[in-house]
Amino acid sequence: MNEAIKELQPKEVWNNFANLNEVPRGSKKEEQVISFIKDFGDKLGLETTVDKTGNVIIKKEATKGLTDRKTVVLQSHLDMVHQKNNSTNFDFDTEGIKMYVDGDWVKADGTTLGADNGLGVATIMAILESKDIAHPPIEALFTIDEETGMTGAKGLDPNILKGDILLNLDTEEDNEIGIGCAGGVDITALREYEEEENPENTVGYKIEIIGLQGGHSGMDIIKGLANANKLLARLLYTAYRDFGLRISTMRGGGLRNAIPRESEALVVIDREDTNVFLQQMLVWIDEIKKEYASLEPNMDISIQEAEVEGKVMKVEDQMEILKAIASAHNGVYRMSPDIEGLVEASNNIANIEVADGKAKIKCLTRSSVNSTKSDLAHSLQASFELAKFKVKQSGDYPGWAPNPQSEILKILDEIYQKQTGEQADIAACHAGLECGIIGNHYPEMDMVSFGPTIRGAHSPDERASISSTQKFWKFLLQILQEIPSK
Repeated sequence: MNEAIKELQPKEVWNNFANLNEVPRGSKKEEQVISFIKDFGDKLGLETTVDKTGNVIIKKEATKGLTDRKTVVLQSHLDMVHQKNNSTNFDFDTEGIKMYVDGDWVKADGTTLGADNGLGVATIMAILESKDIAHPPIEALFTIDEETGMTGAKGLDPNILKGDILLNLDTEEDNEIGIGCAGGVDITALREYEEEENPENTVGYKIEIIGLQGGHSGMDIIKGLANANKLLARLLYTAYRDFGLRISTMRGGGLRNAIPRESEALVVIDREDTNVFLQQMLVWIDEIKKEYASLEPNMDISIQEAEVEGKVMKVEDQMEILKAIASAHNGVYRMSPDIEGLVEASNNIANIEVADGKAKIKCLTRSSVNSTKSDLAHSLQASFELAKFKVKQSGDYPGWAPNPQSEILKILDEIYQKQTGEQADIAACHAGLECGIIGNHYPEMDMVSFGPTIRGAHSPDERASISSTQKFWKFLLQILQEIPSK
């Protein structure tokens, strides 16, 4: 299946991407891909280092005629988001990604593709192994664990790089040159609850929400897509209010940086109420589908009779937990008053696990303004603490402040206009990029971010544009030739 990918142009990039995607590389499970990249550098005879955090640095001397140019750091992250459809049988820890071509798109078979940020990694690999591509001195920086904490960037040795310019290859619109991004903080809410035996004369049901678009909790949050966890809590709350529904378990979502696509609950209802309950559930489900008809055409909400073997939550605890989920903000919190169309702050209620007397809710709060990030984080903490949760804030990382006067930005802008005849979209984004953290280590380094067009990142709908990758490759090659002198 992946052999067809290797025939795509530019072959230098797609061959490396196909080889990279044979290697399991989930966040915090990067041992195999670290070894893969280290071996890649060693076989090329290039100076290759793995730092104490696990980042891989490969250095390559400039080609003839460009030895007087500034040193460029080419940077991408090795890890990828692991998400798959419920119906897909796949083991991310042992299997390589199965890819196929669909028109102008490269897609994966029921899983995330790993183009975020595998295409950036593959592109850097192509530069490192090239024999005929003109380039200045290169320091290739492959970071780890970008997707679940940016611990690679945080742990980067502030003395290991000598580069003057950093090109981050992790932007997902090929007409965009990134000059800023949001920071983030993880919110984790934990509590215990009391259980009791299922009431007598009840019937068990499984309520399941699937088929949502999901996507990147930063880049896609502005779209107003449905959050499976919020929708499930909404149904459960109204069903308790009207029918006394009791919850046995709730589970939904996955990684913090992915909008939840699926969520489910096991519940029980008094047997005498089942007919009316089922009829009313269909009404509520239809209401939700109509609300999201244009955004979530593949939404499927089902309710089926199921055996509920476990206990149910005590009513008081159940209501506290449901109210906490209902009151916790999800989605865009504030738009930037200074940059049109930019989300300033948002929150993603990413993962919910309620079972066996323990409840855990995971969120990712983002903002390009630290004070707004703190305000939203404390607002969420207050909502959860009112429901007797213990709340922990962790993994805080800074945003990347835009520098419109950047020298390398001006070079990229001019090249883009010459190659396309159009203006590049010079913008900050609501995603978390490593530039802000790396910039803390290297405050004098001039930075920009760009990349090929990728859609549906962090979801099994992830896909990468073939024609856009060609455009991106041409753009990068010209940039490397026009890096300024020292």
